[in-house]
Amino acid sequence: MPEPAQRPPATAGTGPGVRNDPYRNYNFKLEIQGVTEGHFTEVSNIGIRVQALPYREGGLQQVVRYLPGRVDNAQIKLSYGLTASRELWLWFMSGVKGKVERKNVSVIMLDSDGVTEVTRWNLVNAWATEWRGAPLDARGQEAAIESLTLVFETMERS
Repeated sequence: MPEPAQRPPATAGTGPGVRNDPYRNYNFKLEIQGVTEGHFTEVSNIGIRVQALPYREGGLQQVVRYLPGRVDNAQIKLSYGLTASRELWLWFMSGVKGKVERKNVSVIMLDSDGVTEVTRWNLVNAWATEWRGAPLDARGQEAAIESLTLVFETMERS
């Protein structure tokens, strides 16, 4: 007589009756070359895409199948408050002058306490490809927010 199928063990923090709240999107920090950088208001467009290449098999011309194709890493946009620090500007300008500086960048998600690291995305060999200055408005009262766009070679999540 065949044995009954066994269920895989439940992952800690999941399952019926266990509340698992999502992390808050405002609890994050950024490290560039292992140094925590501050004043970031937003990190957007974190992502990777594997292109799907369609093909048809001989004899089954009504069925389209797919093969994995090129991997496209998204361009990450960092938004930050303009301060006296010129570190990000100088990093970008090195590329403008033809001397691209590749750096390892980590986007770190923090727990609700704002201290405990819960996950991180490591962008390997990132470099700055676009800078946007803060919009200026003599009637405004908001903080001056600049943005920097990064490209990278690979991403790891831990």
